[in-house]
Amino acid sequence: MFDLYREGSSFLHRLPPGVKLLSLAICGTVLFLLDSIVIMLAFLVTTVGLYLAVGFSLRTAWAQLRPAAWILAILFVAQVVLNSWETAVFIIARFAGLLLLAGLLTLTTRASDMIEAMERGFWVLRYVGVSPAKVSLALSLALRFIPVLATVTNEVREAQKVRGLDRSIIAVAIPVVVRMLRMSDDISDAIDARGYAPR
Repeated sequence: MFDLYREGSSFLHRLPPGVKLLSLAICGTVLFLLDSIVIMLAFLVTTVGLYLAVGFSLRTAWAQLRPAAWILAILFVAQVVLNSWETAVFIIARFAGLLLLAGLLTLTTRASDMIEAMERGFWVLRYVGVSPAKVSLALSLALRFIPVLATVTNEVREAQKVRGLDRSIIAVAIPVVVRMLRMSDDISDAIDARGYAPR
């Protein structure tokens, strides 16, 4: 359920998971240091181009954004009202680009490969008494939960729309939180049932 990986033989599929994770971290950091709207739009277009380059369709790219579209729309309107349309475009391009890039990572990397790569990268944590396996599992689950959270939010919003409550933040947020907590319990039980005890 949580492994969104799609089989393929593109250069991104073959790229080591560690390189992809490091690239995502660097892109995320650099993008928050830049303030050029042209660069943000170029980044967004380039990310969409990467989807096409590895054989995914525009529909697949849109599927990564669709669950968060209403959040981006609210953010856009708020920025237009509070700041300017240029700022709104800048912020939406940055968040949409990062969401697409994170989605591309999960679509081209198996969950098991990602956990192994993180565990190798965090080996130094052993010297301060922290288990790299536990840290890598937590980060991997967090990364996987981003699209899952967006999907759950969209499902709840559609269900509340039938009841005429889709514009109520509380009516959408509470069911989402309850479902995510239940999902977390299920994952925790599944991990315990398998006797997973990383060192």
